Formats: sequence, C-alpha cells, structure tokens
Amino acid sequence: MKEFFIRRNPSENSPQSERRTLIRIDDNGEIVSADNHCDRVLGYDSRELEGRKVNTILAARQDDPFVPTHRQKLENGEPVLITFRHKEGFFFTASLGLSVQVNDSDQAASARITQRNQAPIDPRLMRLAENSASFGVWELDIASNEVIWTDGMYHLLELRPGSSITPEQAMFYSQESQSRIRALIRRCIRTGQPFSIPVALSTARQNVRQVKLTGRALKTGERIQRVGGTMVDQTHEYHRVLDREQSDLLLDATMNATEDLILAVDRNLNFLRFNTAFSKKFQQIYRQMPKPGDNLSALMEDFPNERRLSERLWQRAFERESFVVELPLADREERLPLYEIHYQRLMDSHGEVTGAVQVARDISSRHQHSAAGDSQLKHDPVTGLINRKTFLQILKRSSKQKARRDGADSLLFLDLDEFESFNESAGQGVGDRYLRELASNLGIKVRQRDALARLSGNTFALLIENCPEPRARAIADEILDLIRGFVFNWQDKQLQTTASGGLLFMGSHAPADPEQLLTQAADLCHTAKTSGRNRIHAAQALSHDIDEGTSNKLLARIQHALDENKLILEYQTLKPVASATWGDHIEILVRVPGQTEDDEILQPNQFLPIAERFDLSKKLDRQVIQQTLAWLGRHKLLEPRLKYCGFNLSLATVLDDKFGDFMANALKNLPFAPEIFCLEIRESHATQYPDEVAVLCDTLHEVGCKVALDGAGASVESYRLAARLPVDIIKLDHNIMEHLNDDPVQQVMVEALHKIAEAAGKATVATFIEDDDALRKVRTLGVHYGQGFRLCRPRPLDELKPAEVTLTTGRIGG
Repeated sequence: MKEFFIRRNPSENSPQSERRTLIRIDDNGEIVSADNHCDRVLGYDSRELEGRKVNTILAARQDDPFVPTHRQKLENGEPVLITFRHKEGFFFTASLGLSVQVNDSDQAASARITQRNQAPIDPRLMRLAENSASFGVWELDIASNEVIWTDGMYHLLELRPGSSITPEQAMFYSQESQSRIRALIRRCIRTGQPFSIPVALSTARQNVRQVKLTGRALKTGERIQRVGGTMVDQTHEYHRVLDREQSDLLLDATMNATEDLILAVDRNLNFLRFNTAFSKKFQQIYRQMPKPGDNLSALMEDFPNERRLSERLWQRAFERESFVVELPLADREERLPLYEIHYQRLMDSHGEVTGAVQVARDISSRHQHSAAGDSQLKHDPVTGLINRKTFLQILKRSSKQKARRDGADSLLFLDLDEFESFNESAGQGVGDRYLRELASNLGIKVRQRDALARLSGNTFALLIENCPEPRARAIADEILDLIRGFVFNWQDKQLQTTASGGLLFMGSHAPADPEQLLTQAADLCHTAKTSGRNRIHAAQALSHDIDEGTSNKLLARIQHALDENKLILEYQTLKPVASATWGDHIEILVRVPGQTEDDEILQPNQFLPIAERFDLSKKLDRQVIQQTLAWLGRHKLLEPRLKYCGFNLSLATVLDDKFGDFMANALKNLPFAPEIFCLEIRESHATQYPDEVAVLCDTLHEVGCKVALDGAGASVESYRLAARLPVDIIKLDHNIMEHLNDDPVQQVMVEALHKIAEAAGKATVATFIEDDDALRKVRTLGVHYGQGFRLCRPRPLDELKPAEVTLTTGRIGG
C-alpha cells in the first residue's frame, strides 16, 4: 500500500489557497481510503472513492503513479506533475508525492501481549519511566519508620540520587502542606484509605514545582505493613492551565470591550464562547438567555424562519474561509437594526474544520446617513439586493469585458409563481417579508462573483459570470429547488411557492445592450410560465444583428408556416461506409418558407433560436414529424426501401412526458414499421437531463422506435453516455470530425467512441464528411455510416418518391 499527497496548484487569483489531500492506494491500483479534503481537490466524497481504481481520477494512462518513470521519481522522494480528472469532468494538473510505502505482502511478525506478573521491574526500565514521565515512587515501612525513594523522587526535588536526607527534612520542601501530608499518611496507616493531593514544592535549587502526591496502604495478609505511592510532576500542566485561564480572562475582556456581537460555535452549532453584548441581544430577540454548551438551533426552535437562515449561514461559514453578509438578526414587524456580519472558519492544527465565529456590527446609522446617497440609489429597499438600474450597469460592464475572457456568461430571469395570492391569504405586507427572507436565502446560495438583483415586484435576475453552460443550467436548477423548498412561516400559515425562469446563454454573438438581453431572458421566462410553471426555459441569446422588429417578423413567419402546415421538408442521406447495406437511410431536415416570393427561405440557424425563445420548439418538432409521416403515407411504395428515417428533437420535446404517446398515435395506422424511425437527442441535453432522457429512450423503445445520441464527442460525458445510455445509434459531433484527417487526437477520440459503441451493440454515424480524405479515414476507423456533403447534399423530400411507372394495369409510383 502507498500513501500519496496530492497538492493542487493555487490559482492566480488566490495564491495562498493551496489545496491538498491524501489518498491510500494498494498494490492492485485500488483506492483504499482518502481523507476529508479530497472533495476540495477531486470533487469526490472520501467514501465515493473507496474501492475504485485509481484510473477514475486520472486523465490518461500515462498519468498512472505506478508507471516506471513516475514510480522511480516517487521512490526517490521527488514529486511528479500529473493531470487529474475532477468529478465534474474537467482536468487539472497537480503535484503528487509519496508519503508512506508498505508492501501489501508484508505480514506482522508472530507476537502476543500478556499481562506482567509479580516479577520485579528492571531498574533500568524504572529509571527510564520516571525520567520520561517525571515521577518518583516512595515507600514507608511502618515497623522501621524507614522511607525508600526511587531516583525519580530525588530528581523532582533536584537532589543527587542517594543523598542523605531524613523524612523530616524532606517535609521542609513542602512547608505549606506538611501538616496535611502527615495527617493523610496517619489516616492511611490507620484505615487503609488512599489519598491524592496537589502539593507545591520548593526544590533544593529554589525552583517551584507543582506535583500530585498519592499514597495507598500496602497489606501483607490483613495487616498494613507499608504505605507507598507516587509523586508526579504537574508543573507544565499547571502553567498550561494558568496560561489558559489568563488567556480566557484576556479574551473575555477583549470581547466585552466591544459593542459588536461575537459568537463562536462548533460544527454542531453548540455555543463555545460569546460576549455580553451578544448574550443581551440574543435574549432581547429570542427571549432565551444563552449559556456555553447550548445548541443554537434548539434555542431558536420557536423561530423557524430565522433558524433556517442562521443554519444556512453557519453551514456556509464551515465551507468557506470567510465571508460577509448584511441583514437584520431577525424578521419582525418592527424595524430591527441592520448588521454587517463577518463569518470566519475555525480550524485545528491538522487543517480540520472545528467550528466558526461571527462578529456582527450594527451598521444602521451608516445606512441611515447614506439613505439619500448611493446605497439607496443602488439597492432595493425591501430585500437589500441591488436594484434594476444597478443590475443593468453591471450587465453592460460584463458584456464589454466578455471579449477579453474565455468563459461564457449567462443571465437568469426569475418570476415567482402565483405570488400575488400571499397578501390575499396572509394579509397586507406579508409578501415583502417573504421576499426579504427569500432574498437572504438566495444571497447565500449564489456564487460571490455573481450579481443578484430584484428587478420589480416578484421578479429577480442573476448574472452568472464566467461559467460553462452545463454548470449555469445546474445553478439555475439549484435556485429553482431552493425556492420550491423554501417555507415562510407567518403566524399560523406556511407560505410556499415555485418560480419560473428564463436562462439566456450570452455567447459571442449576444447583443451588448443590457435591456435587450433582459428582454430576451424575460421572454424565455414567460414561455416557461405558460408551459406549466416551476421550470427553466433556456436558449442562446439572439444575435445583436437581430432587433426586436426583425425578431417579430421571423416569429410571424414561423407561426404562419406551423399554422398552415407549410414547413419545407428536405432529407440528407446516411450512407454505409464500412460495408454495403441495402435501402434508404435518411435524416429529415426542415426549412421555413417565406410569406412572399421575395422572402428568402429561413435556415435552421435563423429560425431555431426564435422558436426556442418563444417556446415553439416542441410544436415545430411535432409538425415536422406529422408532415413527414403524412408524406410517407402518400408514398407507400417506399416501404420496402426505407430503412431509416431520423428526426432531431429539441430540449422542449425531450422534456415532454407526452411525446411517447404522440409518437405511438402518429405511427398507429402507418404502413411503415416503427423501428425504421429514429429520434435524435443532443448529447448536451442527455448530459444535463440524464434521468429524463433515459426514461424517454425506454418510452420510445416501447413504441418500437430507435433512439440516437447526436453530437457524441462534444464533451467528456460522451464516453459514459455512449456506453450506458439506452440508445441504438451514436452520431459523432461535427467538431471532432472537422480535422479528423490531420489531427491524431481526434482520430483516437473517434476510434474510442466507435469501439465503445460496438461493444455496447450500437451503430455509429460520422457526420460532416466533406472530402475524400475524411471519408477514407472514417472507413479506416470502421465507422458504420457517414453523413455529409461529400456523400449527399440535402435534397427536397419530394425527390425521394418512387419513379412513376406506367403498366398495362395502370400507373404506379410518382
């Protein structure tokens, strides 16, 4: 077994924040255990890693610490740089060092422990014990009145061992306790009762020592023949306790010299220490006088809103080094002071979190003095969050800086569902109290770098900066979960609601105008609300080249094409590249026609963002499927030829739990077998909603249809999805196909996905085959089907119909 230290390099923004963890790996490459810090470094809970292969946390095989090049350096005491895979999928470089190495085959020597019998202890061991523990042994023979000392007794009195000294002279070294020691020894001789007392000694060198003197009767048969005991030096412990008392007095004086409210708690929220100011304020607000050892949650049991908020703040304090919030200590009808509360995490010498401390300062006067100034102008008076004007300024500044950053930004617009009923059911003013409490909880949940604002009424906005799209979706879902689970207790009522949200991904083509961005996010929120509430509707921001007027015109064209069943259908052929396969394999494509002859036909990149923004994606998917099936119904002679017909699905359809019923009804009376129809699901959607996608796959399989994973290879999740997701076809993402011929890394990625698919019994499709070189490479790798302009360009669906043939019995086809 080997113990390794993993040290993750500190970031440029916080050079002091080195993170490290320790893991133990056996000789078979299995992780035996990990310490509690592995979550901060690798993203895994320590129990999740137990029993897993070390490859779970490594980026590639060459990063294995057991390969010869790494093993030699580690055994020489040199750290090595290794690329690790975080639980969330990203890679990072960290230093790996060997701490302890023990071969698993090493067995402990056969040995046993037995209790020592009455045999005398070797004098050398006795002297070693006395010197190590600073004690001595004494013994009084009652008959001869002779006292025997071990060397330790002499050392405690700073005398040379064996020095001539009488018992009476020895008593002078403890003048304050002479009478008491004599009395205890006489009582022990008379009654056999043992004793133990603290004694202050003044040694031969005039040093003061604090010792503990113990004694007990030593009997021979029923008669007490001797009295013996020990004298243990406790000077160090005495001074330690004295120093601790002095420190406590100094700390108490310092804490009580301030009007700030100071409280320290352990991990279980038990009070460790607090000052007088905190005690008085806590009693005033919660009608409980706190005592050291009391539990904070128990004392606040009658105040559920404040208790939940307090528990979340303390939990955040345990997880972060420090942070600051501004809020009143309780939510009451009367106006309470506003406090600036600093939280600081407490850790022991081993780096383990032991608790946290808070220092709360009344800043009401500061806010009152600035009420007419910037603070009032920038913040919402009800919740304390920044207001709409300030948020738009931050959003504008972020849009300007976006060009200089690699990360993506997202905008979340939130609207509380059925919020208006709160004031009706619980009375006027209750809504504001709910919003204030909810805002405090949201402020704890969001990242410190992000901006949270109350726009107006029951609408909020959150700017999620420098965050990948999957993580932004997760943050939006977490906030929706928080709102859904938030319960506000008011008198005898519990107020609870949900929220609808619009999540706008602000890519490189997003407009710079913050009002336009906010409008697009609000439109997404509106579609989420009209689609059933309590959900997030997400889409990419429309290009800054598309103004509101153009957007409305495009929307009208899409709506007209849907209402009149006038979508233009095209198909692109999928052709076998590894072996010959009979029949037609097609993917259905859609275009939106113009309303006049002068209007150009809309391509998917022009109309899909509009359809997503106005919640028309689901209707568009169904319309494409219905029009295609109706066309096939008119050309029944295609039935022997058509072996595959694929449709792309939007996220709205993927999350539609009634889509399976729609497909079953649509295929019911069609002469084509259900298994020729394949529904294609984007890899990004499967990554974001794995459970929902798995359910949809099972539902479509029950109908008889096939399912394809489209865009495989776009992220590291593709390999897991290709192996585990119940799909039938893996379609490779065009990004890993673009430079396939001259990029060996992409060739390895494609080959890996193909092998995973084959092992799982799934077919593979290579997209974006644009030239002969790409086709040859795909064929070499063994991919089953190809798709792209080199094989077939998109063509009108009507060109697929059978040729018209005139027979004596009549005409067929056409």
